[in-house]
Amino acid sequence: MFASLLLAAAALLAAPAAWAQTLKLRVIGTTDLHMHLLAWDYYQDRAVIEYGFARAATLIDTARSEARNHLLVDNGDLIQGSPLGDVVARVRPLAAGQTHPAVELLNRFNYDAAALGNHEFNYGLDFLRRAYAGARFPVLAANVVEAAGERRGQPAFQPHALLERRVIDEAGTPQTLKIGVIGVVPPPIMLWDRQHLAGRVEVLDIVDTVRRSVSQLRSQGADVVVVLAHSGLGAAKPEPMAENAVAGIAQIPGVDAIVFGHSHGEFPGPAFARQAGVDLALGTLHGVPAAMAGSWGSHIAVIDLVLERQAGADGPRWLRRDGRAHLRPVADRATRRALVEPHPGVGEWVRSAHEATLQWVRAEVARTADPIHSFFAQVADDPSVQLVSQAQLAYAARLLKGTPHEKLPLLSAAAPFKSGGRGGAANYTDIAPGPVAVRNVADLYIYPNTVQVVKLTGAQVREWLEMSAQAFNRIEPAASGGAPEQNLLNPGFPSYNFDTIDGLSYRIDVTQPSRYDRAGKLVAPEARRIVDLRFQGRPIDEAAEFAVVTNNYRASGGGAFPALDGQNIILQAPDENREALLQYLQAAGTVRPAVDRNWSLVPVPGVKLRFQSSAKGIAHLAAVPQVKLVRDEGNGFATYEIAP
Repeated sequence: MFASLLLAAAALLAAPAAWAQTLKLRVIGTTDLHMHLLAWDYYQDRAVIEYGFARAATLIDTARSEARNHLLVDNGDLIQGSPLGDVVARVRPLAAGQTHPAVELLNRFNYDAAALGNHEFNYGLDFLRRAYAGARFPVLAANVVEAAGERRGQPAFQPHALLERRVIDEAGTPQTLKIGVIGVVPPPIMLWDRQHLAGRVEVLDIVDTVRRSVSQLRSQGADVVVVLAHSGLGAAKPEPMAENAVAGIAQIPGVDAIVFGHSHGEFPGPAFARQAGVDLALGTLHGVPAAMAGSWGSHIAVIDLVLERQAGADGPRWLRRDGRAHLRPVADRATRRALVEPHPGVGEWVRSAHEATLQWVRAEVARTADPIHSFFAQVADDPSVQLVSQAQLAYAARLLKGTPHEKLPLLSAAAPFKSGGRGGAANYTDIAPGPVAVRNVADLYIYPNTVQVVKLTGAQVREWLEMSAQAFNRIEPAASGGAPEQNLLNPGFPSYNFDTIDGLSYRIDVTQPSRYDRAGKLVAPEARRIVDLRFQGRPIDEAAEFAVVTNNYRASGGGAFPALDGQNIILQAPDENREALLQYLQAAGTVRPAVDRNWSLVPVPGVKLRFQSSAKGIAHLAAVPQVKLVRDEGNGFATYEIAP
């Protein structure tokens, strides 16, 4: 009995020492906010519940209150993406010494670090640097280096940070923790924003850069290394210079946690259930806690690390013993109910910029006699896309006049930017007959792309359309055993890559396999989805040359389209595509959007081609006779079909 009491007493005395060796650290992350600072949809000019930093900020406060030690980080694509971003960058530009409202919010919430994303570069390097000049936290981009001058090859931005924080261990004892934070951006920014970056900066491979940075931070005494990767998950073994390389980062020794983004997904989440190395229950990737918090402030990422004090060659260090990650949403999508209220401070802190944005987006520029919407833009020729094409044609024709390319046949490529998907049932253009305001123009063309024109042969134009036709699943005809109802749309192909080309007529045969894969690799050389391709009513001359109006993203290689690599650009316009649209609408005064039905799907006998779109599309079915309603899903979406 006495011996047992001695053992119990010894255990109690030893407990504080054991607890002193354990430390918990919570990493809280936001990503891809895209200037959705308030819970407000500037395109529809209304409050929303599904997103907004204002709601995410409430979750941040809660997550902080639950943890003794925490780190708050942002993973990029912060300063561009909504009309508020455009107002701050273009309409009412930042004055010298003025802090960008998004950066001011991060300051007020005491962010510890932030990474740059690809869209940070959309407004140019000068604005980027001015926007972040007032940051009271390190702004990181390890794989962006100077391209010229004495500093060639040197970091263009701070590559990583070693943060020294006073923390409290599980025994209640103060400790010092050294946290290394690394930021990386997608290498294709050199294509997507070539006009801003060429000759000024270069971008290095993500995985190689992170590996070097981890080594440097560890040699400087980092106990923990957190990677802010503005990159999607990608392949387990990413190709060099891969856009999406997080799976590769997770396999680098010394990485303790990853906050990632860019692809606007939700990790951990069911969409990644079949990905190699994923443990959805723990929220780990190849054993490393990792989280991607959707977009626009729809979620926050929460990564909880358990650290243990262990002996090392250079003395004792804190090492990750355990860790897990999860997401916290601002709304319940199933019930369409807000889970948190907006943080009261956010609205006050950005009030001036918000009011300036409302004044700008509400200004009338034209009128429309008919509705303009994108509910069926992925399955049929569409007035919202055609309107953009017409504006691009009018703009480019003026600029090409008097040039050696004036007499080239002029075509126009455009895509539907708002077509549901991860943006939800509200992510569609929907403009009622009547006034067309600036917000509607921004709704039709949501990106700050600039107009560019490329010169291509007829054969290259055909391949452009073949790449675009990946938007559809392969459909098995009923005669070959195919099901009577089949899903038409390929969920892995983003709608902004579904270019249609005006000035031609063609049909798309979805019974054929896709000729290309997402990386632009020719995978089915014998396949042809594009049939009956004609110019001015005759089969296209594949040797003839054409001028095609597009945007800087596509012309420079965005989307990996064949023959589009920045080498055949014949016009780089100074204006954005939406400025061209604005000019077109102002000149017209009143528009009556209509389609010329220049493209269509080849019917598949015996098969009903099904797809989902907003339930608001039901009111517009009379204008699209080939589309029939199957059912209203009751969650904002409806299922439709194209009958054989």
